[in-house]
Amino acid sequence: MRSYGQHCGLAKTLDVIGDRWSLLIVRELLLRDGCRYTDLLHGLPGISTNLLVDRLRDLERAGVVARDEAPPPVATTLYRLTARGKELRPAVLALGRWGAPLLAKGSDDEAFRSHWMALPVEIVFADHAPKGTPMAIELRTGDEPVVIEAADGAIHTRPGTAEDPDGVLTGPPRLVMAVLAGKLTWEDARARAGVRGRPRGAGPPPPPLRCARGLGGRGDRLV
Repeated sequence: MRSYGQHCGLAKTLDVIGDRWSLLIVRELLLRDGCRYTDLLHGLPGISTNLLVDRLRDLERAGVVARDEAPPPVATTLYRLTARGKELRPAVLALGRWGAPLLAKGSDDEAFRSHWMALPVEIVFADHAPKGTPMAIELRTGDEPVVIEAADGAIHTRPGTAEDPDGVLTGPPRLVMAVLAGKLTWEDARARAGVRGRPRGAGPPPPPLRCARGLGGRGDRLV
């Protein structure tokens, strides 16, 4: 592992996670604790197998990542963040928040994985009706559907579908994120690239899952 050779906390941090792909490996393990090697490969499009092995080895040596040998029926090696590695969560969220404006310059050709939605959702949204009825928004974008759930004052994102969602949002990742962030209305997104939104029922909207901070800041209802 290369070192900056500086007596500085930031330099020491970059000695550990400053190499290309290292922080993205941390992202994957924050999002999906207990990852198989193949899970990491899928979540890191563009990385070579040899480089992933090298980065995992470096992060293990640094005490950021640990491996477990899962018993049957899994019977495979699982990679997890150590307690020290989990301390990187606030830094990862802060960097994601800093980089959010750069997404506007992105391309629809860029790789995207649906489970990446969990971090921007955690950064941007808050449940402003914690005593209200639980709410679920299904997103159909990327490689698999995901569900954003608001209940008891907390926001959770999980892979899969909702049995009876309050709304369904379908379309390219960039536009789906813009709608969630309050940058675009559903109507504008439909006009741009065929984003489809389906609020449930014809009555008033369900309890609000609102844009609280960061990208949008407008407080638009999602459904």
